[in-house]
Amino acid sequence: MKAAFIRETGPATNIVYDELPTPEPAAGQVLVRMGAVSVNPIDTYIRAGGIKMQIPLPFVIGCDLAGTVERIGPTCSRFKVGDRVWGSNQGLFGRQGSFAEFAAVDEQWLYPTPAGVSDENAAAVALVGITAHLGLHRAALKPGETLFVNGGTGGVGSTVVQMAKAMGARVATVGGSDEKVRLCPKLGADAAWNYKTEDVDAKLKEFAPSGVNVWWETLRDANFDRSVGHLAMRGRMVLMAGRDARPQFPVGPFYTKDLTLIGFAMFNAAPDEQRAAAEDINRWLVEGKLKPRIDRVLPLSEAAAAHQLQQDNTLDKKGTLAGKIVLKP
Repeated sequence: MKAAFIRETGPATNIVYDELPTPEPAAGQVLVRMGAVSVNPIDTYIRAGGIKMQIPLPFVIGCDLAGTVERIGPTCSRFKVGDRVWGSNQGLFGRQGSFAEFAAVDEQWLYPTPAGVSDENAAAVALVGITAHLGLHRAALKPGETLFVNGGTGGVGSTVVQMAKAMGARVATVGGSDEKVRLCPKLGADAAWNYKTEDVDAKLKEFAPSGVNVWWETLRDANFDRSVGHLAMRGRMVLMAGRDARPQFPVGPFYTKDLTLIGFAMFNAAPDEQRAAAEDINRWLVEGKLKPRIDRVLPLSEAAAAHQLQQDNTLDKKGTLAGKIVLKP
């Protein structure tokens, strides 16, 4: 089979697109024929060696996938040959990744793809959708509450905007261009501002004069003085980025407002937690309340270029990406 893989960690140029043996599904696994995969920031960290995980070599990169069950391994019971499935969690903790024509996947990390949902959309929503769902539920977002997403057009941010709206919240967010700001109401945002040209702090205070109930931070370097100042009494802040960040923290203003800080990594969640998220994701996809934001679709042979583009936007903040990069074998 064709696959995108590395023989050692390092820059995106280390990614090779070549032949590898097709894997055999072990007990509890199914062999999935890939229809689409997508790129996440964590994929670039693992490929670069920034996250110290045990990886087999050669190592097929990639977490997200969508495709069709080709073969069933021993003891599998949830899926049959021909079922369309999607999932994430590949390429982690010693598991081979998804950037190949086939992948042997533990069935506990797979979910049925609803009729009418394309493989491209299913792959694009996988990790970002489960991440958004886990964070919103851990923040205990309630209907009628106000949520601010600090970056609402990226992969996770655009998903948080849509899910929060589906859960009945009032949602405000920001984008780095007028074009991105115009996209936000289409995602469900009640208010959106250009953080490069507008006074977002003043606008946010007008939007939520009593404060924000949930602040979702997508930036690697959070400004806690700012977010704590905007949070309402007993507000919650969700952190999902900034592995190496060490920002200052306003302890006094934080604890005197009874605030809660929530940090989490999607891949730490148990299979049953992620399956519960997938069930809501599937329902919202069918209802049209969740539409993955795809920036571009590329052939799998361009995996190295896709990784470089993701890295440029995640680490170097080039702003040339608005949504997910999807690749097709």
